[in-house]
Amino acid sequence: MWYYFPPWLQAISDYLSHTQISITIQSTQWMIPVIQSIHIASVCIVLGSYLMMDMRVLGFVGRSMPVASLVNRFVPWIWYALVLLLVTGTLLMVAEPGRDLNNPTFQLKMMLIVAMSIVTYLLAAPLKADAAHWEANDGRRLTAKLYAVLSLVFVVGIIFAGRWIAYTVVLNT
Repeated sequence: MWYYFPPWLQAISDYLSHTQISITIQSTQWMIPVIQSIHIASVCIVLGSYLMMDMRVLGFVGRSMPVASLVNRFVPWIWYALVLLLVTGTLLMVAEPGRDLNNPTFQLKMMLIVAMSIVTYLLAAPLKADAAHWEANDGRRLTAKLYAVLSLVFVVGIIFAGRWIAYTVVLNT
């Protein structure tokens, strides 16, 4: 499928592709594979952390362990990995801005990252005041389960969108 690339975004893309950092990344044979490897390892940390938390929230594993215990253990890993993903993703985007900036799949991935971050915050924030917040009643347990399902859907969506970016053709005009 072809998508229109607006002139102003094309100008930003052209500018970025001629910056020293872009040229260095593009011309150094090992840089993109190293950056991609760190990016993918960070995705694994995020996915693994969500799987651990969400399987507990959904009641599939660790029912004897409080939800707060797993959230407090894994949410910091998610935030640290998201910082790495931001850095490595930005470097990858700067290396090939024409492929990413106006790519609808890239835009979907960015929206899913924002949504996932919001859900992570909504799950973790109430636990600072009350460690038993999500286990206090059926309504809260149901809300936590909804957050767990959403976060898994968002993470899987991010992974698929990330892979699909390379296969979405953007028409440069």
